[in-house]
Amino acid sequence: MDSLTFMAIMSAAFMHAAWNAMIKIGLDRFMSMCLMGLCMGTIALGLTPFFDLPDPASWPYIAASLLCHIGYNLTLVRAYGYGDLGQIYPLARGAAPIFVALFGMLFLSEYLTPLTWLGIIVLVSGVWLMALKGAGRGVAGSRTAIEAALIVSAFIASYTVIDGLGGRVSGTASGYTLWLLGLEGVIMVVIALIRRGPRAILQLRNVWISGFIAGALSLAAYWVAIWAMTRAPIATVAALRETSIFFALAIAVLFLKEPLTFWRSAAATLIVGGAAMLRLL
Repeated sequence: MDSLTFMAIMSAAFMHAAWNAMIKIGLDRFMSMCLMGLCMGTIALGLTPFFDLPDPASWPYIAASLLCHIGYNLTLVRAYGYGDLGQIYPLARGAAPIFVALFGMLFLSEYLTPLTWLGIIVLVSGVWLMALKGAGRGVAGSRTAIEAALIVSAFIASYTVIDGLGGRVSGTASGYTLWLLGLEGVIMVVIALIRRGPRAILQLRNVWISGFIAGALSLAAYWVAIWAMTRAPIATVAALRETSIFFALAIAVLFLKEPLTFWRSAAATLIVGGAAMLRLL
Protein backbone atom coordinates (compact mmCIF):
# COMPACT_ATOMS: atom_id res chain seq x y z
CA MET A 1 0.00 0.00 0.00
CA ASP A 2 1.35 3.42 -0.90
CA SER A 3 2.20 5.91 1.83
CA LEU A 4 -0.54 8.40 0.94
CA THR A 5 -3.33 5.82 1.21
CA PHE A 6 -1.90 4.38 4.43
CA MET A 7 -1.57 7.74 6.17
CA ALA A 8 -5.01 8.80 5.01
CA ILE A 9 -6.58 5.65 6.50
CA MET A 10 -4.72 6.15 9.78
CA SER A 11 -5.99 9.74 9.96
CA ALA A 12 -9.52 8.50 9.29
CA ALA A 13 -9.14 5.92 12.08
CA PHE A 14 -8.27 8.65 14.57
CA MET A 15 -11.24 10.76 13.48
CA HIS A 16 -13.56 7.77 13.79
CA ALA A 17 -12.42 7.04 17.34
CA ALA A 18 -12.80 10.72 18.24
CA TRP A 19 -16.44 11.02 17.19
CA ASN A 20 -17.31 7.73 18.90
CA ALA A 21 -15.84 9.09 22.12
CA MET A 22 -17.94 12.24 21.75
CA ILE A 23 -21.10 10.14 21.40
CA LYS A 24 -20.15 8.15 24.50
CA ILE A 25 -19.71 11.33 26.53
CA GLY A 26 -23.13 12.70 25.56
CA LEU A 27 -25.78 12.57 28.27
CA ASP A 28 -28.41 11.43 25.76
CA ARG A 29 -26.66 9.14 23.29
CA PHE A 30 -29.54 8.91 20.85
CA MET A 31 -29.88 12.67 20.54
CA SER A 32 -26.10 13.03 20.41
CA MET A 33 -26.06 10.66 17.44
CA CYS A 34 -28.93 12.52 15.80
CA LEU A 35 -27.15 15.83 16.32
CA MET A 36 -24.02 14.39 14.76
CA GLY A 37 -26.07 13.06 11.83
CA LEU A 38 -27.82 16.40 11.36
CA CYS A 39 -24.53 18.31 11.24
CA MET A 40 -22.81 15.67 9.10
CA GLY A 41 -25.70 15.65 6.65
CA THR A 42 -25.82 19.43 6.46
CA ILE A 43 -22.11 19.62 5.66
CA ALA A 44 -22.32 16.79 3.13
CA LEU A 45 -25.34 18.14 1.26
CA GLY A 46 -23.80 21.61 1.28
CA LEU A 47 -20.75 20.21 -0.54
CA THR A 48 -22.61 18.17 -3.18
CA PRO A 49 -22.82 21.03 -5.77
CA PHE A 50 -19.01 21.09 -5.92
CA PHE A 51 -18.61 17.42 -6.89
CA ASP A 52 -19.85 15.21 -9.71
CA LEU A 53 -23.09 13.31 -9.29
CA PRO A 54 -22.51 9.59 -8.73
CA ASP A 55 -23.18 7.30 -11.68
CA PRO A 56 -26.77 5.95 -11.63
CA ALA A 57 -25.32 2.44 -11.29
CA SER A 58 -24.20 3.35 -7.77
CA TRP A 59 -27.55 4.53 -6.43
CA PRO A 60 -28.76 1.03 -5.49
CA TYR A 61 -25.57 0.72 -3.43
CA ILE A 62 -26.35 4.03 -1.73
CA ALA A 63 -29.87 2.84 -0.88
CA ALA A 64 -28.62 -0.45 0.57
CA SER A 65 -25.84 1.29 2.46
CA LEU A 66 -28.29 3.77 3.98
CA LEU A 67 -30.23 0.91 5.56
CA CYS A 68 -27.03 -0.51 7.03
CA HIS A 69 -25.77 2.87 8.26
CA ILE A 70 -29.04 3.66 10.02
CA GLY A 71 -29.02 0.22 11.62
CA TYR A 72 -25.43 0.81 12.69
CA ASN A 73 -26.22 4.19 14.24
CA LEU A 74 -29.19 2.94 16.25
CA THR A 75 -27.57 -0.26 17.50
CA LEU A 76 -24.36 1.58 18.38
CA VAL A 77 -26.30 3.99 20.59
CA ARG A 78 -28.03 1.03 22.24
CA ALA A 79 -24.74 -0.79 22.81
CA TYR A 80 -23.13 2.23 24.48
CA GLY A 81 -25.97 2.16 26.96
CA TYR A 82 -24.77 -1.24 28.21
CA GLY A 83 -20.96 -1.04 28.19
CA ASP A 84 -18.04 1.35 28.31
CA LEU A 85 -16.07 2.68 25.34
CA GLY A 86 -13.13 0.35 25.99
CA GLN A 87 -15.37 -2.72 25.62
CA ILE A 88 -18.10 -1.80 23.15
CA TYR A 89 -15.91 -0.11 20.54
CA PRO A 90 -13.50 -3.07 20.05
CA LEU A 91 -16.32 -5.62 20.05
CA ALA A 92 -18.27 -3.65 17.48
CA ARG A 93 -15.26 -3.36 15.17
CA GLY A 94 -13.55 -6.70 15.79
CA ALA A 95 -15.31 -9.23 13.57
CA ALA A 96 -15.98 -6.99 10.57
CA PRO A 97 -12.52 -7.10 8.88
CA ILE A 98 -12.46 -10.91 8.74
CA PHE A 99 -15.99 -11.02 7.30
CA VAL A 100 -15.04 -8.41 4.72
CA ALA A 101 -11.84 -10.25 3.77
CA LEU A 102 -13.67 -13.55 3.31
CA PHE A 103 -16.40 -11.91 1.25
CA GLY A 104 -13.81 -10.20 -0.92
CA MET A 105 -12.01 -13.46 -1.56
CA LEU A 106 -15.15 -15.47 -2.30
CA PHE A 107 -17.15 -12.97 -4.34
CA LEU A 108 -14.90 -10.10 -5.47
CA SER A 109 -11.77 -12.02 -6.50
CA GLU A 110 -9.68 -9.95 -4.08
CA TYR A 111 -7.12 -12.60 -3.20
CA LEU A 112 -4.81 -11.52 -0.40
CA THR A 113 -1.29 -12.83 0.08
CA PRO A 114 -0.56 -15.06 3.10
CA LEU A 115 1.42 -12.23 4.69
CA THR A 116 -1.47 -9.82 4.22
CA TRP A 117 -3.79 -12.33 5.87
CA LEU A 118 -1.29 -12.61 8.72
CA GLY A 119 -1.29 -8.84 9.18
CA ILE A 120 -5.09 -8.76 9.26
CA ILE A 121 -5.23 -11.63 11.75
CA VAL A 122 -2.66 -10.00 14.05
CA LEU A 123 -4.54 -6.70 13.98
CA VAL A 124 -7.94 -8.30 14.55
CA SER A 125 -6.48 -10.46 17.35
CA GLY A 126 -5.50 -7.24 19.10
CA VAL A 127 -9.01 -5.89 18.66
CA TRP A 128 -10.57 -9.01 20.19
CA LEU A 129 -8.03 -9.13 22.99
CA MET A 130 -8.97 -5.54 23.78
CA ALA A 131 -12.64 -6.48 23.94
CA LEU A 132 -12.37 -9.75 25.84
CA LYS A 133 -9.51 -9.03 28.26
CA GLY A 134 -9.08 -5.28 28.15
CA ALA A 135 -12.68 -4.35 28.89
CA GLY A 136 -13.39 -2.21 31.90
CA ARG A 137 -15.99 -4.71 33.05
CA GLY A 138 -16.01 -8.48 32.93
CA VAL A 139 -17.33 -9.88 29.68
CA ALA A 140 -19.49 -12.45 31.42
CA GLY A 141 -21.39 -9.68 33.19
CA SER A 142 -22.14 -7.77 30.00
CA ARG A 143 -23.93 -10.27 27.78
CA THR A 144 -26.42 -7.73 26.49
CA ALA A 145 -23.59 -5.35 25.62
CA ILE A 146 -21.76 -8.07 23.71
CA GLU A 147 -24.85 -9.06 21.74
CA ALA A 148 -25.58 -5.45 20.83
CA ALA A 149 -21.95 -4.83 19.83
CA LEU A 150 -21.87 -7.91 17.58
CA ILE A 151 -25.02 -6.71 15.80
CA VAL A 152 -23.21 -3.43 15.19
CA SER A 153 -20.29 -5.43 13.77
CA ALA A 154 -22.60 -7.13 11.25
CA PHE A 155 -23.80 -3.73 10.03
CA ILE A 156 -20.19 -2.53 9.75
CA ALA A 157 -19.17 -5.50 7.58
CA SER A 158 -22.24 -5.03 5.38
CA TYR A 159 -21.87 -1.34 4.66
CA THR A 160 -18.11 -1.64 4.20
CA VAL A 161 -18.51 -4.10 1.33
CA ILE A 162 -21.45 -2.21 -0.15
CA ASP A 163 -19.65 1.13 -0.09
CA GLY A 164 -16.41 -0.34 -1.38
CA LEU A 165 -18.28 -1.59 -4.44
CA GLY A 166 -20.51 1.47 -4.73
CA GLY A 167 -17.58 3.86 -4.57
CA ARG A 168 -15.86 1.98 -7.38
CA VAL A 169 -18.83 2.02 -9.77
CA SER A 170 -19.87 5.58 -8.90
CA GLY A 171 -17.10 7.26 -10.91
CA THR A 172 -16.66 9.71 -8.03
CA ALA A 173 -15.87 8.53 -4.52
CA SER A 174 -16.45 12.06 -3.23
CA GLY A 175 -19.87 12.43 -4.82
CA TYR A 176 -20.89 8.98 -3.61
CA THR A 177 -19.81 9.75 -0.04
CA LEU A 178 -21.50 13.14 0.13
CA TRP A 179 -24.85 11.91 -1.15
CA LEU A 180 -24.74 8.83 1.08
CA LEU A 181 -23.93 10.70 4.29
CA GLY A 182 -26.12 13.67 3.39
CA LEU A 183 -29.15 11.40 3.01
CA GLU A 184 -28.18 9.54 6.17
CA GLY A 185 -28.32 12.82 8.08
CA VAL A 186 -31.80 13.56 6.72
CA ILE A 187 -33.06 10.12 7.76
CA MET A 188 -31.61 10.45 11.27
CA VAL A 189 -33.43 13.76 11.73
CA VAL A 190 -36.70 12.17 10.58
CA ILE A 191 -36.19 9.33 13.07
CA ALA A 192 -35.52 11.86 15.85
CA LEU A 193 -38.68 13.77 14.98
CA ILE A 194 -40.74 10.58 15.10
CA ARG A 195 -39.24 9.34 18.36
CA ARG A 196 -38.79 12.61 20.28
CA GLY A 197 -40.79 15.29 18.50
CA PRO A 198 -39.87 18.76 17.17
CA ARG A 199 -39.07 20.15 20.62
CA ALA A 200 -36.15 17.73 21.04
CA ILE A 201 -34.64 18.88 17.74
CA LEU A 202 -34.94 22.53 18.77
CA GLN A 203 -33.07 21.80 22.00
CA LEU A 204 -30.04 20.69 20.00
CA ARG A 205 -29.26 24.29 19.08
CA ASN A 206 -27.60 24.71 22.48
CA VAL A 207 -24.99 22.02 21.72
CA TRP A 208 -24.55 22.45 17.99
CA ILE A 209 -20.80 23.13 18.26
CA SER A 210 -19.97 19.65 19.58
CA GLY A 211 -22.39 18.15 17.06
CA PHE A 212 -20.76 20.05 14.22
CA ILE A 213 -17.33 18.77 15.26
CA ALA A 214 -18.55 15.16 15.56
CA GLY A 215 -20.37 15.40 12.24
CA ALA A 216 -17.35 16.84 10.46
CA LEU A 217 -15.10 14.11 11.89
CA SER A 218 -17.52 11.37 10.90
CA LEU A 219 -17.89 12.74 7.38
CA ALA A 220 -14.15 13.14 6.86
CA ALA A 221 -13.35 9.70 8.28
CA TYR A 222 -15.72 7.82 5.99
CA TRP A 223 -14.96 10.01 2.99
CA VAL A 224 -11.32 8.92 3.29
CA ALA A 225 -12.32 5.27 3.76
CA ILE A 226 -14.43 5.12 0.59
CA TRP A 227 -11.71 6.91 -1.38
CA ALA A 228 -9.14 4.42 -0.06
CA MET A 229 -11.30 1.45 -1.09
CA THR A 230 -11.08 2.65 -4.69
CA ARG A 231 -7.26 2.45 -4.45
CA ALA A 232 -6.65 -0.68 -2.34
CA PRO A 233 -8.36 -3.99 -1.53
CA ILE A 234 -11.50 -3.46 0.54
CA ALA A 235 -10.35 -6.00 3.14
CA THR A 236 -7.03 -4.24 3.71
CA VAL A 237 -8.71 -0.87 4.15
CA ALA A 238 -11.31 -2.39 6.49
CA ALA A 239 -8.58 -3.92 8.65
CA LEU A 240 -6.48 -0.77 8.82
CA ARG A 241 -9.52 1.26 9.85
CA GLU A 242 -9.61 -0.83 13.01
CA THR A 243 -6.47 0.91 14.23
CA SER A 244 -9.11 3.31 15.49
CA ILE A 245 -9.23 0.91 18.47
CA PHE A 246 -5.75 2.09 19.42
CA PHE A 247 -6.86 5.71 19.25
CA ALA A 248 -10.04 4.88 21.18
CA LEU A 249 -7.88 3.37 23.92
CA ALA A 250 -5.82 6.54 24.15
CA ILE A 251 -8.97 8.65 24.36
CA ALA A 252 -10.53 6.32 26.96
CA VAL A 253 -7.43 6.45 29.16
CA LEU A 254 -6.55 10.13 28.78
CA PHE A 255 -9.97 11.74 28.75
CA LEU A 256 -12.51 9.22 30.11
CA LYS A 257 -10.13 8.08 32.88
CA GLU A 258 -10.58 4.39 32.09
CA PRO A 259 -7.70 2.22 33.42
CA LEU A 260 -4.70 1.21 31.27
CA THR A 261 -4.32 -2.47 32.13
CA PHE A 262 -1.76 -5.05 31.02
CA TRP A 263 -4.25 -6.62 28.61
CA ARG A 264 -5.16 -3.31 27.02
CA SER A 265 -1.48 -2.56 26.50
CA ALA A 266 -0.88 -6.00 24.97
CA ALA A 267 -3.87 -5.58 22.67
CA ALA A 268 -2.70 -2.16 21.54
CA THR A 269 0.71 -3.66 20.69
CA LEU A 270 -0.91 -6.31 18.47
CA ILE A 271 -3.05 -3.69 16.72
CA VAL A 272 -0.07 -1.47 15.96
CA GLY A 273 1.99 -4.48 14.89
CA GLY A 274 -0.70 -5.69 12.51
CA ALA A 275 -1.05 -2.22 11.01
CA ALA A 276 2.71 -2.01 10.50
CA MET A 277 2.68 -5.37 8.69
CA LEU A 278 -0.08 -4.22 6.34
CA ARG A 279 1.81 -1.01 5.60
CA LEU A 280 5.00 -2.86 4.68
CA LEU A 281 3.35 -5.47 2.45
